Amino acid sequence: MAVAVEFAKSPAEVLRVGPGFSLAGVDPDSTPGYPGAKADGKALLEAQDAQMAELQEKLFAQGRFGSPKRLLLILQAMDTAGKGGIVSHVVGAMDVQGVQVSAFKAPTDEEKSHDFLWRIEKQSPAAGMVGVFDRSHYEDVLIHRVHGWADDSELERRYAAINDFEARLADQGTTIVKVMLNISKDEQKERLVARLDDPSKHWKYSSGDLAERAFWDDYMDAYGVAFEKTSTDTAPWHVVPANKKWYARIAVQQLLLDALEGLQLDWPKAEFDVAAERALVVAS
Repeated sequence: MAVAVEFAKSPAEVLRVGPGFSLAGVDPDSTPGYPGAKADGKALLEAQDAQMAELQEKLFAQGRFGSPKRLLLILQAMDTAGKGGIVSHVVGAMDVQGVQVSAFKAPTDEEKSHDFLWRIEKQSPAAGMVGVFDRSHYEDVLIHRVHGWADDSELERRYAAINDFEARLADQGTTIVKVMLNISKDEQKERLVARLDDPSKHWKYSSGDLAERAFWDDYMDAYGVAFEKTSTDTAPWHVVPANKKWYARIAVQQLLLDALEGLQLDWPKAEFDVAAERALVVAS
């Protein structure tokens, strides 16, 4: 039976985007900070589910009693990188009543009539909640930069607006965990072919995925600029090698656990006489 081998180095440290960071220098096949193998990683994922669930329940309970604390996980990646697997296998350990998942697709005509952050702000997590952005406001600097839909001055405005937005969230009590799942171009090809070879996964395939794949290098450049402009002390980016799905999942799980533990959560104190209430229940 596999042992739940823990991280030797914290993902919050080894995966964080810092000064001089280069996306080209990250090996998508690597497992930074983790000394175990696939079986060990799967065991760790399962072993930490209960801890994740308890911390999230404490967060939710505190939110019911006035705490402003909340958590936002922002997931960005190229197609097939495994965002859905993170939601299912990592966030899925949490109680659904305390989780809000928002998947941002192409904006509607109404959304286009507003500034790009308008639809994003409406989905920000409330107190006590864990919010997940499956894609996010970063699409509005990534794809717009790649396809030239916004000029340099507008892109600079958006980078600044994103930093201001995330700073406001932090001021409201939101802890932000930003993750880019980093797969290789060859790995994406294998995953796209696998989707086409499996009738049960045809619904996941879109010819648009292939069209965007042609701009791979441009997207890598756009991610690099986004990291440079928006990896802040308040909301730093973490680049997670994602060719190995099992590693990506335990890395994101650990980032969330570290963030939740950093909130110093506890169960809300009873606002009534517990002994007296217990006696009434026993006597009822």
